[in-house]
Amino acid sequence: MMIELAYGQNSIPVDLPEGHVQEIVWPREIPGLSSDTNLVEQALRAPINSPTLTELVRHKSAHSAVIVVNDITRPTPYQEILPPILHELTGAGIKKENITLLIATGIHRPQTDEENQLVFGPDICSQYRIINHDCDRDVAFAGVLPNGTDLYINKHAVETDLLITTGLVGLHYFAGYSGGRKSILPGIASRSLIEANHKMMNDPRACLGNYQNNPVSDLMLEAAKIAGVDFIVNVVTGTHHNIIHASAGHVYDAWMDAVLFAEKMSVVPIAARADIVLASCGGYPKDINMYQAQKALDSASLAVKEGGAIILVAECPEGLGEKTFTQWVMDATCIEDIEKRFIDHFELGGHKAFAICRTLRHADIYLYSSMPDSTVQRLYITPVHDLQELLKDLLYKYGPQASILVMPEAPKIAVKITSENKS
Repeated sequence: MMIELAYGQNSIPVDLPEGHVQEIVWPREIPGLSSDTNLVEQALRAPINSPTLTELVRHKSAHSAVIVVNDITRPTPYQEILPPILHELTGAGIKKENITLLIATGIHRPQTDEENQLVFGPDICSQYRIINHDCDRDVAFAGVLPNGTDLYINKHAVETDLLITTGLVGLHYFAGYSGGRKSILPGIASRSLIEANHKMMNDPRACLGNYQNNPVSDLMLEAAKIAGVDFIVNVVTGTHHNIIHASAGHVYDAWMDAVLFAEKMSVVPIAARADIVLASCGGYPKDINMYQAQKALDSASLAVKEGGAIILVAECPEGLGEKTFTQWVMDATCIEDIEKRFIDHFELGGHKAFAICRTLRHADIYLYSSMPDSTVQRLYITPVHDLQELLKDLLYKYGPQASILVMPEAPKIAVKITSENKS
């Protein structure tokens, strides 16, 4: 059985051995609707467990509003999302000059004016104030979290009359799903709080697709509630980044509505874990570097047996990627070094190196990429140059009943085991 796996901007053919292929797992596709903006307008007219924006403005006698928005690293269709929100706010009496778009950069660099034009469009950029969050400056006290930690977030969000968050809901490798509460933490939180929250990914419940009893997600939600989020607008997008679902209203209930919709697309049942998982990131830009390609390993890890093998197809033309991630990888003499550094000296960026170690504790990893063997080996991953020969060797290792599961777009999938024996 021949299959083409995306590799950068090209593809790699793989001949899968007959009789060993358990299944090929794809994300579920849900056809998009004709008008992106109409879905947002419909959600605004019928918010979930919340008054409408117009009612909130009048009830709070609001004269100012802050809308928290994603940065350019998260492909959110803001030219469809924002106009209906802005139209309703101005229609309710808030002046344009009193509406601020606050970019939730987390620890990322500031977004440039050119990127703002690309993301929001020239009309919005010319009529509304747009500012970047700075996690090291301009933060203000917003309350105390249940764990006793002080919540510091962007001062504009604290001082505004009306706080609205927007976002994109999809799988997240340790928060379960993106969107909703993530606009506040990590989006507009202080650096120390972002680091403390990310460090909680060490908990096994902090994993792909898990939104229940997930300590990372739970703290994010508490932060959003204490920050006083008045209203959220979240969307789910399809293959071409078109909006296929929109939810608006209560900070938790509207987010959960979007999560449950996204779950239908991303959670795919499989009968059992496989001995061998052959996974692709889905090509460029998801495999532009190892920092990004790591997301596919979390998906594959859910599908492989304990002690099994993950074969990752990821071109990684830009090598390892992010600076701190690269430094952690190059400094380590064993995976224990990375694990200890994560606990003792946590740094954002290094958490991706820890995530790879977490997968290595569960299964062997093989990587087909354009990176030098010496670089791949620093990850404690085995470099591969011939996929067919590797499959032959692994089938010999795991025996005549060895099973292969293929994930051509691994980052978009969280598998769910349906059999009683889930080992």
